[in-house]
Amino acid sequence: MSEDHAVDVDDDGVLRVSGSSNTSKLAAAIAHAVYKGKRPSLRAVGAGAVNQAVKALAVAQSFVASRAIVLSFRVGFSTVSMPDDQTVTAIVLNVLVEE
Repeated sequence: MSEDHAVDVDDDGVLRVSGSSNTSKLAAAIAHAVYKGKRPSLRAVGAGAVNQAVKALAVAQSFVASRAIVLSFRVGFSTVSMPDDQTVTAIVLNVLVEE
């Protein structure tokens, strides 16, 4: 993450969430992806990151509601390689869009 806590996207287009992620910026990134017809996924490692991801999804829902779009998500797991060569389990939130 950069100093201003901008949204971090990996090579697969997955939004990486940390405990210090800005929920408004993350929500905006989710909403813009939905507007472009994409189905974003969020990956979070740790309780704080999962908290920020869920809050961002709630805020994103308020952004897209005026266009009669309903967001929900399906939870899954992913294994992530960390810079120190350890692997950790991440929570993945796959955003589902109903129009």
